[in-house]
Amino acid sequence: METIIAASLLAADFAYLADDIKKAEASGVDWIHYDVMDGVFVRNISFGEPVLKSISKLITLPIDAHLMITDPIRYIDNYADLGVNGITFHFEAAHDVGAVIDKIRSRGLKVGLSVKPATPVSMIIPYLSRVDMVLVMTVEPGFGGQVFLPQTLDKIKELRKYIDDHKLDVIIQVDGGINKETSAVVRECGADVLVSGSYIFNAENMAEAVKSLR
Repeated sequence: METIIAASLLAADFAYLADDIKKAEASGVDWIHYDVMDGVFVRNISFGEPVLKSISKLITLPIDAHLMITDPIRYIDNYADLGVNGITFHFEAAHDVGAVIDKIRSRGLKVGLSVKPATPVSMIIPYLSRVDMVLVMTVEPGFGGQVFLPQTLDKIKELRKYIDDHKLDVIIQVDGGINKETSAVVRECGADVLVSGSYIFNAENMAEAVKSLR
């Protein structure tokens, strides 16, 4: 499949968020990635429902919601009601992973399951046939602008092999430290969706930056 580029709003200028969204969409990205952080599962707090309610009407692309929050099942309906196209939650944050998958699916949304860098792929194998996407965090979740962790490449390769060997209809997303150099490496390892924030929003020419990621 053709590489999908998702622009992470975590790296946008919050004082000019509407403008940055328009610029990102015009640059040729495919999705808008919306990172929700609660200050509990991860140390940082980003933005939540009120901000998404305000900006969702400005967004014409699919909205990819990434919930870095404890007990995510509590918030599935809220984000579904705000018009997101898919919800990704963390394996490590859910008391009952299967129940969260079922809840997202019940709202007619794409289901994503994410793992931190230290979580082995073996932990999520039982759920792969039930999700649409696996998000491999290539940095520790919680802050933008971090340096890519090369040890995560083996996880991408392992997932790609398992998905292909079992003919699963599951795509692999990567998030963290994605730029021109790292994008080439993760694509070679089998990544389908690249989340990029700082590299896109800090670029002098956003369209050229997006093009380089492909």
